[in-house]
Amino acid sequence: MQRTFSYRRQEILQEPMITEVRNRWPALFEVEEVNMEFMRITTVPLISKFIGQLDKYTDGLMKVFRHKGGCAGHKIRTIMALTTKNEDINTRRDCILRCLSVYLNEDIETLVKEYVDTESVEAESLIAQTTMGIYVIRAEGTGPEEEPSDVGVVLEGVEVLQNLPSVTLGCVMLFGLIYALNLNYPKDLKCTFEAFQKILMELDTTKLSPKVQGLKIKMLQ
Repeated sequence: MQRTFSYRRQEILQEPMITEVRNRWPALFEVEEVNMEFMRITTVPLISKFIGQLDKYTDGLMKVFRHKGGCAGHKIRTIMALTTKNEDINTRRDCILRCLSVYLNEDIETLVKEYVDTESVEAESLIAQTTMGIYVIRAEGTGPEEEPSDVGVVLEGVEVLQNLPSVTLGCVMLFGLIYALNLNYPKDLKCTFEAFQKILMELDTTKLSPKVQGLKIKMLQ
């Protein structure tokens, strides 16, 4: 994949369909290869940087979230209550990312869709209609604080990644695939993905939107 990088980039800049890219470069849709392709493009390691920065800034983010009022503040407190039921690090990270989106007046639920494993036919139909998203399959009767049965990434109705352990890794992989496939950020989550890019990944940090700039200042105080 390293030797064919420049040729692959030329092809991807022509904006082929996802199915074409997957048929042409199947290895590009594996976790490790997404990580490597992102590093070829940016020189920054994707997974370790994203997760490391998220953990580093968790306390600062939680401090900011606690001061959020109104409906957003209520929703944030509801999300964070899940961490008291499960001390698993993946649950904590998932909650922080969801709260980040809410704090920025966006709704990550437009990206992350949850389904029950007993409704697989309906889930498959809805996933096939998804342009860009992350799906979460949960066993019937389990709550959001419990480990999901499956997490995956969908692009143009195609499940390009499956069997991920958490929504957080789903977000990391989607972020990496956006770079690898030269895609645009989800229009309803521009600030959330800007925070991923400029705060967590520290890429192109010279100009931040007012929302993300305000979050960064408060987080570091």
